[in-house]
Amino acid sequence: MQEICTFFKENHLKNVIVVSIGFLLLFTAYGGLQNLQSSLNVEGGLGVLSLSVIYGALIASSMFLPPIIIKSIGCKWSVVAAMCCYITYTVGNFYPSRYTLIPTAFLLGLGGGPLWTGKSTYLTTIGNKYAEKSGKLGKDIVNQYFGIFFLIFQLSGVFGNLISSLIFSQNSTKVEILNSSAYAHCGAGDCPGANMDNNNTTEFHRPAKSLVYTLLAVYTGCGILAVVLTAIFLEGQAKEDDNRSFCTTFLATFYHLRDKRQCLLIPLTMFIGFEVAFLSSEYTKAYVTCVLGIQFVGYVMICFGISTSLCSFICGKISQYTGRTALLAIATAINIACIVSLLLWKPLPNQFAVFFVFPALWGFADAIWQTQINALYGILFNDHKEAAFANFRLWESVGFLIAFAYSNFLCVYIKLYVVLGMLIAGIVFYGAVEYLERTKTPSAGCEAENNENAIFPEEEQTKL
Repeated sequence: MQEICTFFKENHLKNVIVVSIGFLLLFTAYGGLQNLQSSLNVEGGLGVLSLSVIYGALIASSMFLPPIIIKSIGCKWSVVAAMCCYITYTVGNFYPSRYTLIPTAFLLGLGGGPLWTGKSTYLTTIGNKYAEKSGKLGKDIVNQYFGIFFLIFQLSGVFGNLISSLIFSQNSTKVEILNSSAYAHCGAGDCPGANMDNNNTTEFHRPAKSLVYTLLAVYTGCGILAVVLTAIFLEGQAKEDDNRSFCTTFLATFYHLRDKRQCLLIPLTMFIGFEVAFLSSEYTKAYVTCVLGIQFVGYVMICFGISTSLCSFICGKISQYTGRTALLAIATAINIACIVSLLLWKPLPNQFAVFFVFPALWGFADAIWQTQINALYGILFNDHKEAAFANFRLWESVGFLIAFAYSNFLCVYIKLYVVLGMLIAGIVFYGAVEYLERTKTPSAGCEAENNENAIFPEEEQTKL
């Protein structure tokens, strides 16, 4: 009891909760809006195009901005400024056009790098400070902080999609169960422009403008509340001395690519972007919206969010017993089974439960990829963690960018083959990394073991 009281007195738990709720509110808005882009702004593929711009800008942001901005204004104000960038994108959706969505998408992408890096750095800093004062291990306290953060943050996928589903469920448009031939273009057979003459198109299920404006107003309010909460209640931290030159800081991400292990991990890191992009963009449009209507997208993605959250917690608990390789093998098997099934499945409205099975399984696999690959980066690159995780965010964003870029030009079955190809390539090259690590000299092996004990921010995501 005394330990709990001390925890509160130090204000560290308060700061963790503040930043966690801030991210919860921010991504309740952005996450829900991202899942709707391929269905909501379908004209000319504008919604997916804006997502491509976001991740294109995020690539540049991850390469250059985080160290420079954090060094200049500190973690707290880096996070606050980045949150403001996210709000502009929500506002741009009120009047969607190339002149509103594209610039705001670019601004959001620029803010993404400093947002996540600032958050990780902030939680690690206050965790290590509290550990030093209390005489505990820094990795244990940081682990607790990230556990609290992701426990709260993962709920954004539930709340954001629940809000959209509740609002759009008021739409007067009803989904009629038509002849099976009316859904022939849904699912893997969905191709750009192929279903424009069918009643089951995305446009047919588009909600009324008043409901769209209501949703965007709620999302904008969530974003503003996140900024106000973080700016007022989050305590700033003194900036650490950094004697590195501007050039060294600027190019650290590129220098890290000289490590062949990093290069071998690029395909698997990109795959994470591909698989998340497919579910949030292609599955929601070609399967859910095409057959059930846009009002069901939120409910389906809630299933994904709950599955990812619970499985992240489970994986963090059992990974110490099963090992990383076994969990990645399970994720690979799940993704391959889902991809093959999606290629063969002909979705119909009377198969309602099946629409929720796929996101649940996909969320289970995604939880493994996110936690275990973050852990792998943490173990392998402890001496260059900032550059390593900048590369993680960079190549994951490249995967997102490519997936969203070809979304308006390829059929869904081709996209499934692309995701499958990236998975196979990623696992093969990952195996090469494991081989290199297992064939190290004994001294190198000891060093790797020490690195594994020196856990840093992003790896804490595996310990939820």
